Amino acid sequence: MCGFVGILDKTSKKEKKQNIKLMADKIIHRGPDSDGYYVDDNVALGFRRLSIIDLEGGSQPLYNEKKDIVLVFNGEIYNYQEIKKDLLEKKHKFRTNTDSEVIVHGYEEYGCEIFSKLRGMFAILIYDKRKNIVVGARDHFGIKPFYYYHNKDNYMFGSEIKSFLANPSFVKKVNKKALKMYLVFQYSIFEETFFQKVYKLKPGHYFEIKNNKMNITKYFDISFDKTNESYDDYKTKLETILEESIYAHQISSDVEVGSYLSGGVDSSYVASVAKPNKTFSVGFKTEGFDETVKAKELSSILKISNKRQYVTPDEFFDTLPTIQYYTDEPHANLSTVPLFFLSDLASKDVKVVLSGEGADEMFGGYPEYNDPLAVRIYASLPSCIKKPIASLIRPLPHFPGKNTLVKYSKPFYERYIGHAFVMDAEEANEILNDKLKDNMTLKDVLYPYYEKVKDKDDLTKKMYFDYHFWLPQDILLKADKMSMAHSLELRVPLLDIRLFNYSKQIPSEFMIKDKQTKFMFRDIALKKIPLDWAKRRKLGFPVPFSKWIKEEKYYHKVKEMFNESFVSEFFDKDVINDLLEDHYNGKSNNGRKIYNIYIFLIWYKVYFGD
Repeated sequence: MCGFVGILDKTSKKEKKQNIKLMADKIIHRGPDSDGYYVDDNVALGFRRLSIIDLEGGSQPLYNEKKDIVLVFNGEIYNYQEIKKDLLEKKHKFRTNTDSEVIVHGYEEYGCEIFSKLRGMFAILIYDKRKNIVVGARDHFGIKPFYYYHNKDNYMFGSEIKSFLANPSFVKKVNKKALKMYLVFQYSIFEETFFQKVYKLKPGHYFEIKNNKMNITKYFDISFDKTNESYDDYKTKLETILEESIYAHQISSDVEVGSYLSGGVDSSYVASVAKPNKTFSVGFKTEGFDETVKAKELSSILKISNKRQYVTPDEFFDTLPTIQYYTDEPHANLSTVPLFFLSDLASKDVKVVLSGEGADEMFGGYPEYNDPLAVRIYASLPSCIKKPIASLIRPLPHFPGKNTLVKYSKPFYERYIGHAFVMDAEEANEILNDKLKDNMTLKDVLYPYYEKVKDKDDLTKKMYFDYHFWLPQDILLKADKMSMAHSLELRVPLLDIRLFNYSKQIPSEFMIKDKQTKFMFRDIALKKIPLDWAKRRKLGFPVPFSKWIKEEKYYHKVKEMFNESFVSEFFDKDVINDLLEDHYNGKSNNGRKIYNIYIFLIWYKVYFGD
């Protein structure tokens, strides 16, 4: 696990050499063990290494035999031994035992077809001197980040946006167009990031740049191809693939591998199969917000060491600027904070951890996937019935079921954005200043995705949306950024391409059954962990922010930020202060809306403040 940077521009070789070093130093947390560089008149590549495989010989950049292909790479390839065997038979010569070198020779042999052959998490940057092109690729699901900056004939590439700030050629401007949908989703959803002319390479895509022209190609797409086998047949095969995936993610390391452990089924199952020497847990000393007790109990049952930590409210608030620095863009998932502390805790003992991300999307785990029968019936009613009902109750004071009646009055592509939903586009417009209000709706964002799965059942639609939005742009982003902030490699064995290629065949009725989410996965987990853990409902990383800001100390902390001079550049100050006052006085629960706004303002101060 490492970090890379790259430059493709018309500056001198001397300038490139200076700038690439500055850029790499900006992400030293991703690779504190060593660095390496390639620089010529056209291109500069830089690399920061966290040594995991082939500790002595795995430094980058790496080259083919003729040294006319140059690679920097972030991630892990779990099937590299299989690919290496094939390449050795084709007479390629290897000088290291790393997974990285397989990509060099694989590209030399197969060109860009190599990316679809890889099993793992990866962001790849290649300079092909033979064709005078620069190639970049990102893994199937977006486990590893890949950013690029393009301004006229100037390109920059990196594992993190902050590396671009060190380059004098970078023009730093905030992309205000990203703000409205961030308020809806709680994370940045567009290819262009919150920094103008900085883009994310989408998961399952690669690019080629030649003569200053970038061509982007999709090599992988999420698809669901249901087959018709018995429940027991699916379960038996899935169990085998799950255990193999955990094993593959565990053994591909020359250093000790630990595991995160909450009280939920995903991390509990991973820990029960992997049986690492150490597990790690964090929580809050607030009733209903602490899963560390369950994690400790399971560790004792499995006879595994468990280290745990509690995060205080002061630690939570004091760490927010640091966290927003590491996330690069404003990121308002509350669980990012405990994950930051969890990564810090684990990094003191291990270099690699296993985690349970991806299981909910893979196996149907979110509560939102399991709508009650009454809700499903209401959602199926004609719009001519639902819309008048929603219009009638929308202005009324809050009552149980109000939000559901309003939400499900809308078409699927206007109501489902996954676990992250904070506010709708109309509410976002209400709190933005007049210059930033626009007519963009959820339909504008989601309908192109809906078109591809409109004939599927609702569970499949939701999983498809989450694979494209919530998973790569929230869950995986925070997993990567928070772990790498502490020079820790995080692996996700429940989000594996071989596992996906089988799970996508399993019918929806086996995913959610008898009102139980993730039914088949939980059934499999029962062989390894006690019933209490296998059947527990999903909590994630619960954080008591909404409770804290009803305390005077933290209420004033947020209020002070809401009234800083720069805030009116983005928001209607009166409206956002009313949200805070209503929450503080118990008139309404605006906790998540307040946190969304608060996090954006912190991020803006970190990256654009004096």
